[in-house]
Amino acid sequence: MSSLVTHRPHGIEHPYAVSPDQRVPVLPLVGATTMLGVQCAPEVVSVVCEWRGRSTDQAEAARLDLAPVVASAADAAALAGGEGHLAEAQAASIGGEGAWAVGSPALEDVGGYCYRFVASTADGRSEATSWFEVAPARWVAALPDGFDGSVTMSDAVSGAGSRLVEGSVEWLVSADGIHRARFALALREGDHVVGFGERFDHLDQAGRRLDAVVFEQYKSQGVHGRTYLPMPFAHVVGADGSSWGFHVRTSRRTWFDCGVSASDRLVVEVALGGTARESVDVGVFDGSPTDVLRGFLDEVGRAEELPAWVFKLWASGNEWNTQALVTQRMDSHRELDIPVGVIVIEAWSDEEGIMLFRDATYAPRPDGSPFALSDFTFPADGAWPDPKAMVDDLHARGIKVILWQIPLLKTALSEDGLHEQVLAEGEAMVREGHAVREADGTAYLNRGWWFPKSLMPDLSTQRTRDWWTAKRDYLVRDLGVDGFKTDGGEHAWGHDLAYGDGRRGDEGNNLYPVHYARAFGDLLRKHGKAPITFSRSGFSGSQPHGVFWAGDEDSTWEAFRHSVTAGLTAASCGIVYWGWDLAGFSGPVPDAELYLRAAGASAFMPVMQYHSEFNHHQKPLRDRTPWHVAEQTGDDRVVPVFREFAWLRERLVDYLASSAATTVATDRPLMRPLFFDHPTAAEVWEHPQQWMLGADLLVSPVTAPGVTTWPVWLPEGEWVDVWTGSPVGGGRVVERDVPIEVVPVWCRAEAWPSLAAVFQNEIFDRVDA
Repeated sequence: MSSLVTHRPHGIEHPYAVSPDQRVPVLPLVGATTMLGVQCAPEVVSVVCEWRGRSTDQAEAARLDLAPVVASAADAAALAGGEGHLAEAQAASIGGEGAWAVGSPALEDVGGYCYRFVASTADGRSEATSWFEVAPARWVAALPDGFDGSVTMSDAVSGAGSRLVEGSVEWLVSADGIHRARFALALREGDHVVGFGERFDHLDQAGRRLDAVVFEQYKSQGVHGRTYLPMPFAHVVGADGSSWGFHVRTSRRTWFDCGVSASDRLVVEVALGGTARESVDVGVFDGSPTDVLRGFLDEVGRAEELPAWVFKLWASGNEWNTQALVTQRMDSHRELDIPVGVIVIEAWSDEEGIMLFRDATYAPRPDGSPFALSDFTFPADGAWPDPKAMVDDLHARGIKVILWQIPLLKTALSEDGLHEQVLAEGEAMVREGHAVREADGTAYLNRGWWFPKSLMPDLSTQRTRDWWTAKRDYLVRDLGVDGFKTDGGEHAWGHDLAYGDGRRGDEGNNLYPVHYARAFGDLLRKHGKAPITFSRSGFSGSQPHGVFWAGDEDSTWEAFRHSVTAGLTAASCGIVYWGWDLAGFSGPVPDAELYLRAAGASAFMPVMQYHSEFNHHQKPLRDRTPWHVAEQTGDDRVVPVFREFAWLRERLVDYLASSAATTVATDRPLMRPLFFDHPTAAEVWEHPQQWMLGADLLVSPVTAPGVTTWPVWLPEGEWVDVWTGSPVGGGRVVERDVPIEVVPVWCRAEAWPSLAAVFQNEIFDRVDA
């Protein structure tokens, strides 16, 4: 490899940004040109691209002179996450120093081209890269001789094939193979399209474009239209109440044009393997939205019933990084009479291999074999002087303990001064074949901005899942922890990565977070515990694996609204146990109004939890504990109102657990968008952030500041205002007064006798006195 000039045709393979050393586009079209980029050492003064036809014996290649370029501002922005301790790391990861580029000649419909780069220095040195190949592609309706492709609409009721628009199938073909398929599904005027996994921007994607690729968008997911948890599945709900759905049965990237190019069609584009024989299989499901969801879950799996404690309040903060701080925070909960059922401890480990407590002393194990708790000594003046006593104490208080994880292992390339043990672990991972690999067989090093150049275990195989989780076995067996926050999972970038299950990166990367949550769920089951994983990323097939949250977000009203949408879209795709960092986890502490409105909404979501971002312990702290928010905002309503929401949540646990069991048995979502129950009602789409929580509670959270009343659409039937006990007739929009203590919630009248006691509370009685 040249030390002066580097070119990677696919670049770092960030799905939304271009790196300066790549070809753009990677797969150019016939008649177009492609931009050829390189990165050079500082001493390079000139770069030439030698260009020739691949199928000719051209004696002399054409010479193209490259020029220095500045990395695109748009590409840098694609990585920037706004305010926060990770934003600079994102923006810097795009690179750009020493970038040179040149445009190719117009690409003809030939068998392809070869090119290489030659860099020269002022002192007369010259180095050349190896030769690279590119074959331009074109979209065709009929495949050329020697190629075979099919789009099949299968597992559907009679007539499902009619969903495919006749004559719409096209193939992106080069001399090397078939790279993509494109086809259209018929839409009717007024159709609504909901799904595609967890989506932050809109409930109804009709009239919009989107794709499905697992990606870590650090904050502002709703602005950028990106998601940690995509799925190539959607419902189509007609204005007349008819509904159907589809699932593109692939783990490769897909793109969707939901009536943008033509209002009568939903255009689907699917990445393929690039061989001469490719196929696309689409499952089509007919019936009610619940029927459609059931058909999808029959294919990818459904949630299992989890213990009722998951419905209690979850608490965490990235800066709770000592045993003393954890105990202090839980003491404050007790002293202020704010019930808490789960603590997530993020900053417990050395953050090198995410398996050893920070400050623990031990005899290193050069072979990378697992530890037991008895192998460690915990200094009395260290961060975690007695983890076992801490866990036992939390359990005695009725608090479950979740520990943070990411599926990465730091290396000497990623950071200086690493512990001897983490280096031994890395050597063992590579030596024993447990690492995700590059196409050339070398170990893959994370290309992303978070924990860059870290090794990644190949969790596609049972062998490595067992090897990786065995290192954490003592945390469950000896310490008694109750679950794992399976953070991350979006770090696999590369179409040609090699997985142990035989998949290449283009079809294995999206499945990585599914394997990851499964691995830790199995670890917990092994010790007789419920499989409580807490993930932000996933794909089709994630449904059976634990609990999910919406990922990283700012403390803004916009992010609040986007997170509500994320919960409803995730539920539409079969995610049952879902929550978010109430009022956001990043940036300055939210004001009291945002915090309490968000807490009230979260009390009526499947998971209620608060969390805060690491801020280097700078003052003022950014904890999202209610007492800290009260202190920072000076608003004395925060603690008492939050307390009442937390106690209300306690009283809702039995209802939530029973409702979740019903969801698992029937596939009717727990946090259910109203189109499931009222597909013919236009008001559903005019009030997209209302939902049914279980069978009996209708929730319409206040998601805007400074309001005193809030409009709510009540479906036909008899309802009861849960805060006053007053009956209200449905089939209309009602305007409800919304003091800060009130979340607009109504109960079905027939269920009110069994739920009235949940809402009997003095502070709320006073609200409407």
